[in-house]
Amino acid sequence: MNPEREQKIRAVIRQSQPDLTVILENIFDPLNISAALRSCDAVGVREVFVVYTQKYLDKRGLVLGKRTSAGAFKWIDVYVFEDLEECFRRVRERYVRILATHLGDAGHSLYDLDLTVSTALLFGNEDEGVSPEALALADGNFVIPQSGFAESLNISVACAVSLFEARRQRAAKGFYDREPRLNSAQQEQLFNRWAGMLKEKSWHRRLAVPVGKDSAPLLPVFVERDEHAPPKKQAPQNPLTKFEL
Repeated sequence: MNPEREQKIRAVIRQSQPDLTVILENIFDPLNISAALRSCDAVGVREVFVVYTQKYLDKRGLVLGKRTSAGAFKWIDVYVFEDLEECFRRVRERYVRILATHLGDAGHSLYDLDLTVSTALLFGNEDEGVSPEALALADGNFVIPQSGFAESLNISVACAVSLFEARRQRAAKGFYDREPRLNSAQQEQLFNRWAGMLKEKSWHRRLAVPVGKDSAPLLPVFVERDEHAPPKKQAPQNPLTKFEL
């Protein structure tokens, strides 16, 4: 690894926000997941939770497979759930609160929230938004103020707007420079993990991880894990009929 590459990776790690994450519920278009992941990476989010409930899959006629097109995004750990309550339980093990964005209920303005505290932001699917079941499990609801005729934003846009407001608040508190959220030892661990991943060219095997009730505890982002599982055969992608999860 050349010095410039190492410097870039260490700078990205230093600015990581391990107490900020996103939950994506029943997102129909894989391109929206990919766009959301790019926004997550841009603000230092290092893990994302994706959930598809059976009720939604049945309604859409979709098949939940073993991989996601977004799962190969090598700088973010993506966890996939089929059980909403299990997803929320795992998220609560790591984050203090879960805030949903839902137009149907009164909620706080995004710009009135304190997003410098440990938070998971929940976004629902393109047609129906956050489900009533997920909204009931969340700790609160927020809205993104708008001045036009449209009542909602595309899910990936809403995710980006919310995350960059979090970044603005966190930057003001020095979380991206003076007060990094990962300590020095954790930063070094994450660097070693990523350096090994790049050295072995195993990033393309970093697929989304299915999580169920019997799954092992989720590892912190900086902890080394097996990056060398044999790559799985890629199935043809047809986002209108099948998610490659």
